[in-house]
Amino acid sequence: MLTDETKPSDFKKSEEADYSHIKGWGIDADPKNDPVYPMKKRTNEEHQGYSWERPEQQHENVEILKSVERPNLTAAFGTASPPRGFNGEIRKFAFQYSESSYGRWLPLILADRVGAFEGIIDDLKNGHVPNIFAERGWGSEWKYNRKNFLLKIAVAATVTGIAITLLKSKKKKNN
Repeated sequence: MLTDETKPSDFKKSEEADYSHIKGWGIDADPKNDPVYPMKKRTNEEHQGYSWERPEQQHENVEILKSVERPNLTAAFGTASPPRGFNGEIRKFAFQYSESSYGRWLPLILADRVGAFEGIIDDLKNGHVPNIFAERGWGSEWKYNRKNFLLKIAVAATVTGIAITLLKSKKKKNN
């Protein structure tokens, strides 16, 4: 298992490095230009890096999706909803890409939508009929944004009707 092996020495500032080409670099280096200077008691210890003992790594008891930028486990991570079902497969696909790419974020948005749909199916399987109207906030939208709400319903009905028509026409062609 890969773990976070960051040491206090990793945070120490390198004196040889020249960052003067970066606009705004070192703007807080002058204590007289620091807005909290008179109130804060300064010591040089804060510039020497962290000096605390790293707590024990959280145990990995479910599948954890890891970023390609940071393939090791972070110190703490969520385990409440591990990837499962079709939405989990979409998430696994998305985690193959960099955090700065559409290949990562668009599938994650899709996975959220698929997860909501899977949640409705799970509710129905367990004998609970979800109140989709209330859970989606349609009551408030009807009250405060009626015009756009009706437009959304019309567009959804049109797209659904076109999809059903296309599917039926393909079935007739195949028979």
